Amino acid sequence: TLLMQPDEAKRQGIANRNDAEVSSRVGSLRVAVETSESMMPGGVSLPHGWGHDVDGIRMDVAAANPGVPSNVLTDDQLMDVASGNAVLNGIPVEISPVG
Repeated sequence: TLLMQPDEAKRQGIANRNDAEVSSRVGSLRVAVETSESMMPGGVSLPHGWGHDVDGIRMDVAAANPGVPSNVLTDDQLMDVASGNAVLNGIPVEISPVG
């Protein structure tokens, strides 16, 4: 589930347990939203799931376990300058209701 602060979810027209579309510059996915007071307004948290169901991927264990692969949101143009690694957290996204 995508964790969102309750007032932020309401402001964006997304009800608890409903689906939302999460989009970055490079990809998008559909995920259920769970509102949580532990989240700050404007931020979201998407725990990484398995769910590797992209054609051509040969990852039997990952494909057999459902989940939302947050990797589709990872932007190949965002790099952590200090380490030279890809940015895997803090990815700018837009959230919109589905349906």
